[in-house]
Amino acid sequence: MERLDVSVYRIPTDLPGGDATLTWDATTLVLVEATAADRTGLGFTYGSPATAPVVGHELAGLVVGHDAFDVPAANDRVSRALRNTGRPGIAAGAVSAVDTALWDLKARLLGLPLVRLLGAARDEVPVYGSGGLTTYDDTQLERQLRGWTDQGIDRVKIKVAESWGRHEARDLHRTALASRTVGDTAGLFVDANGGYTRKQAVRMAAAMAGLGVTWLEEPVSSDDLSGLREVRDAVTADVAAGEYGYGLPYFARMAASGAVDCLQADVTRCGGVTVWLRAAAVAEGLGLHISGHCAPHLHAHVAAAVPNTRHLEWFHDHVRIENMLFHGTLDPRGGTVTPGASGEPGHGLTLNRPAADLHRIA
Repeated sequence: MERLDVSVYRIPTDLPGGDATLTWDATTLVLVEATAADRTGLGFTYGSPATAPVVGHELAGLVVGHDAFDVPAANDRVSRALRNTGRPGIAAGAVSAVDTALWDLKARLLGLPLVRLLGAARDEVPVYGSGGLTTYDDTQLERQLRGWTDQGIDRVKIKVAESWGRHEARDLHRTALASRTVGDTAGLFVDANGGYTRKQAVRMAAAMAGLGVTWLEEPVSSDDLSGLREVRDAVTADVAAGEYGYGLPYFARMAASGAVDCLQADVTRCGGVTVWLRAAAVAEGLGLHISGHCAPHLHAHVAAAVPNTRHLEWFHDHVRIENMLFHGTLDPRGGTVTPGASGEPGHGLTLNRPAADLHRIA
């Protein structure tokens, strides 16, 4: 591997963004480009601009000059080097972006789509439309939901537990609106982002069951495994969590605890392609499905490479950004994507530099 470059892009939201516990007006993408033999692999993470110095100062020297094909070895080197820096959080995002860039580079050097390099378990990966932010008014929410169902996407998700669960009536109003909007054309998911208390989550899930909700994401904090298990035992919807997993032991603990029906993992946080595949194996060994969290174009190939993928999240903000910054994005019409169908090597994304440069901040 000859060179590792990192850059940072800040993209304003199209509408004010918010969920149960946070609001935001822009999203930051940290891009890693790994180069060898006139081929460049791309990886990225969504997170703080502080991720970039970790890549440049702490990780680059550990991968440049090493064999570009030995990606698991590189992942191990950089992960071990962060022992005293602190592996979770920002550092994990840096590892994830580097690891994904190296897998993309390896596939490009071999002239293979990434899913072919990993080995396909399926041709198509189901997606679900995700957004429905708590900051949307009714018209904005309805418009977004119809945008997904008009594409043939038959699963949709909205945010609930606004303001740490303080607006239950509005949560139920918005869920009912979503249910009326999609009708029988789509399954309805909700994401509380850890904003409810345990018994509140059970009460709200019971009310939402009558509105057709079948997926309850992070009803309480994902750090509260006993609380998640308590909610899971009491509700009919599938309980899911895992997006804040920054390493394999996190996923092993969550999956083994009985806290979730479906494990989520985020390739831009968990340690990249290398660790996402291991998390999927942990889930499969315990009879669980796995779902890709956000960053849909980085998840598509790895999701197609494991038999227990349930779906990946077609998150509005990230889809908008990835379509803006990259060429080679996927088409979700019909409710699935088909990674590797174009025959392009790697994950198929190339940077649209003129568009990206408009948003570059570092």
